[in-house]
Amino acid sequence: MAMFRLQGSKTLAVDLTGDAVKAKNGSMVAYDGRMAFKKMSGGGEGIRGMVTRRLTGEQMTVMEVTGQGTCYFADRASEINLVSLRGEKLYVEASNLLCTDAGLRTGTTFTGLRGGATGNGLFTTTVEGTGQAAIMSDGSAVVLRVTAQYPLFVDPGAYIAHQGNLQQHFQSGVNFRTLMGEGSGESFQIRFEGEGLVYVQPSERNTIGGDV
Repeated sequence: MAMFRLQGSKTLAVDLTGDAVKAKNGSMVAYDGRMAFKKMSGGGEGIRGMVTRRLTGEQMTVMEVTGQGTCYFADRASEINLVSLRGEKLYVEASNLLCTDAGLRTGTTFTGLRGGATGNGLFTTTVEGTGQAAIMSDGSAVVLRVTAQYPLFVDPGAYIAHQGNLQQHFQSGVNFRTLMGEGSGESFQIRFEGEGLVYVQPSERNTIGGDV
């Protein structure tokens, strides 16, 4: 299995010994050794992936890298966070997914009607299986634990990913700016309930729900 390690906080090094990884197209900044590259389209495999991409408008292009040696990946100086999966599922915004073990299954899931991040539609990318994934954040990500007693409320623009046994609900009519009297119009926040982890970035994307 490929070995993921960070070189600083903004470059991912992946050591390959004949295995493969899938990475965001255009994110490779260097490599050494013998590598083969193949362009793939994201959004999941097969017909469902094609339909989902059409619905979301997400042309997420992925490249598969196979070989012997080390590849280095980075994207717009984003901070990189490593996530180890042991059979569970990771939900992540497509724009925040940098690289996964090729053995992990990627797909899409419908997350409900929402005022979510621009361009991310109504779907979230899923990564499932055993292996490592690298996700990106604008600034250092914070990992917040959700327990049965304490639901978590997140601004859609700050949300990156979540894992565990969590239910996700989109609440309209309120967000943190509205609470402080700074928002205008229809606003949203995401409520997570259950047991699991939520990854949040300190810098917000522009979101539809933020200020319409």
